Amino acid sequence: MGKTQARLKRKRRVRAKIFGTKNRPRLSVFRSNKYIYAQVVNDDERKTLLSSSTKKVKSSSKMNKTQIATLVGEELAKKAKTKKINKLVFDRGGYRYHGRVKALAEGARKGGLEF
Repeated sequence: MGKTQARLKRKRRVRAKIFGTKNRPRLSVFRSNKYIYAQVVNDDERKTLLSSSTKKVKSSSKMNKTQIATLVGEELAKKAKTKKINKLVFDRGGYRYHGRVKALAEGARKGGLEF
């Protein structure tokens, strides 16, 4: 089994336990080698409520990927606050809660989201 297949297997295992509702949507994370993406999803209606990524966030060239991931989390928190979303369920998407995934989560918490 390759790396991608193992991650997808872990993702399915995590998603079996995590479900986003209207009152408490799911914060889903996808990490590529170059970018990190996050979206808030209502699984009841199967709709993405809002999203953010490194492509949308303005950052200086001297920042590393982990610092940029923190900015993505903060940006997502700002957008969520405007839509009156305060509580979320965090979906790490098969990745370890470490590095960029952890930085994004901490940035969202710093912006005022609870999970």
